Formats: sequence, C-alpha cells, structure tokens
Amino acid sequence: MLWVLFLLVAWGAAAVSCVRLCLAAARLAPPPGTSSQDAPRAADGPELTLYETAFLAGGPHRVADLALVTMHLRRRLLLAHTGWATVVDPDGRDEVERTVIRAIGPQGQSPIPPVRSAAAAADAVRALADRLVSAGLALPGGAGTDIVSAVRAVRGAAMLVTAMGTAALLTPGREQGPGGSGVPVLVWFGLPLVLTLGCLAIARMEVQPYSAWASPAGLRLLNARTASVGGPEGDVLMAVAVRGVGAVADPALRAALGGRGGAARIP
Repeated sequence: MLWVLFLLVAWGAAAVSCVRLCLAAARLAPPPGTSSQDAPRAADGPELTLYETAFLAGGPHRVADLALVTMHLRRRLLLAHTGWATVVDPDGRDEVERTVIRAIGPQGQSPIPPVRSAAAAADAVRALADRLVSAGLALPGGAGTDIVSAVRAVRGAAMLVTAMGTAALLTPGREQGPGGSGVPVLVWFGLPLVLTLGCLAIARMEVQPYSAWASPAGLRLLNARTASVGGPEGDVLMAVAVRGVGAVADPALRAALGGRGGAARIP
C-alpha cells in the first residue's frame, strides 16, 4: 500500500498547483461591467514612450536600466565597468533621471545596484505604472508574474505525478489488477496527470497573451513599437527598453549594468 502515499502526494501537488493557476488567472480577469472592447480601445492612443515601452517589456527595473543607459550615452552620467555610477551633469531631464541623481547621493558617486533599486521603486516609476494600468496597457503589480509562476508550478506537478506513478509501479507489494497488470495504479495516477495537462493546455490558449507586465492591449502596442527612434543612439535605447541590458553592444557598459565590481574602489 505504499503506492497510496505516492498517489496522495501526486493528487496534492496537482490540486494545489491547478487551484493556484486558476486563482492567478481570475485576478487578471477584467472587472465586472467592463466591455470586451474596452481594452483594445486603450491601445488606440499615442505611440508608447521609451519609458512606457521599457515598463511593459520588463517592469520597473527595466525603466531604471533605460534611464541609466540614456544618461550614460548623453554624457550626464558615467557608468564605469567596475560597477560605479558618477554624476557628470546634476540636472536631470525628467523625473526618473532626477530620481537616479538623488539615489546616487550628494557625493556624486555610488555603486550601481542600489541606484537601480532606488530608481525602480521611485514615485515617478510608480506613477508611470499607474498610468499604464489605468489605460489598460499594464497588469496591476506585475500580476503576470503570478501566472508565469503558477504555470511553472503546474508543469512541475505534472512531472511529479509522472515520477510518483513510476515509483508506485516499481514498489513491491502494490495493488495490481487481474493478472498482475497494475492497471488500477496507472488509472489512479492518470487522473491527476490529466488534470495538470488539461490546465496547462487551457493556460496556453487563454493566458498566453499575458506577459509579466503588459496586458494583451499593451502587448499589441509593444509589438507594434518600431526599433527606429531617431538614429543609432535611439536604436540602442529601444533595444534596452525591449530586451534589457543584454542588448548593449559595449562590453564595459554591460559589465557596469551587470552589477559586477560593486564592492570595488571608487574609480
């Protein structure tokens, strides 16, 4: 009867993960009374700004990275490969840049990781997020991350069910069907496996349009955003906004934004 314990583990993992996925999907459902046409109309406004693009593609930290790269390319900030930021021009051009300068501090130098964290949590970035959520372009609080995590949990539960079923079949003394075929064991483990695979199939059809930060309407605008925003520098900034710091060609700048050398001496 040891296989019964394996079955309980399999059912528990399948049930908990599937309920978690259902709850995460329910939190993303539009509020009652909202027309199905409201979200698409939210995407009919002006073209996304670089900051809005960065937020929809990667959230608050992507906005902070974009601000750091912008200030570095425009010689208002020096990002050293050792992981330190040095203020060159203390006058920020927008509230996000001014937040970065304040995070660096009065000495004009600071390790980059705490600057990035402070900028990502700043009021200016929260206000940007609120505007995008109100427009129906962003998910509240990065709710899409819950969906991604829940889908991974269901996928893991499916693998666990398979492992538990295999272990049960190999366990001596298990209950078997007529002729020792072991069919009842396979059937009982097949039910939670069907549950998890069914949830994954539904999630692929119904939840796939969501990202970690952008709603379906936001994703449509994000996908329509062109890579040409005014010259080579604009191309770099758009690449950072959409794909993150890994899109930066300069290895020294990538090293700086990667946070290496944060404990090094001030350059």
